[in-house]
Amino acid sequence: MLKDMKKEILGSWILLIMFIIASILRKNWEFLFYAASLIILLILVTLSDKKFNYPKIALYGLSSWLLLHLLGGMAKIGTTRLYDFMLINLIGEPYQILKYDQFVHFYCYFVAAFFVYSIIKSFSKKDSSFTVLAFITVIASIGIGGINEIIEFAAVVIVNSNGVGGYYNTAIDLVANTLGALAALPFLKKTE
Repeated sequence: MLKDMKKEILGSWILLIMFIIASILRKNWEFLFYAASLIILLILVTLSDKKFNYPKIALYGLSSWLLLHLLGGMAKIGTTRLYDFMLINLIGEPYQILKYDQFVHFYCYFVAAFFVYSIIKSFSKKDSSFTVLAFITVIASIGIGGINEIIEFAAVVIVNSNGVGGYYNTAIDLVANTLGALAALPFLKKTE
C-alpha cells in the first residue's frame, strides 16, 4: 500500500504520526482524541484517492492544514495557545474575530471544497452546471463542518476539554467553514 500511495498523502500520514507523538508526550488528550478522527479522515482520503484522483492542491492543502492544526493545539505565543491567538482584532468581545482558530477553519474548508468538488464532479454529467456543482460543494462542505463541530463537542464531553470554546466559538467556526468553502469556488471554476 505504501508504494502505491501518493507522496502528498504519505506526507499527511507522517504529519499525523508526529501529531500523535507530540500529543502523547505533552499529555494533550484533547488533541489525541482529534487524532483518532484524523486517522479516519486520512484512511478515507487514502482509499478514495484511487477512485477520485484528488488534485494536488487538495492533497497538499490537507498536509498544510494538518500542520496548521498541529501547531494550533501544541504551539504557544507567550502563554497563549496558538489556536487562541488573535491574528487581527477585527471584532472584539464576545466574538473575538480574527483568531488563528478561525483562520484554520476557513483554510480547512477551502481545502475541503476541492475534495468535495472532485467527488461530486466524478458523479456528474460532463455538461453539468458549475453553479449547481458549486452549490452542492458548499452545502456538503458546510455539512462536513457540522461533523467537525460535533467532534469538537465530543472532545469537550469525553476528555473534559474546554479548549474549543462555547456557543460563539461553534457559530463562528461554522461561518468560517462556510466562507472557506465559498472562497474556493473561483479556484474550482478555473479547473473547469
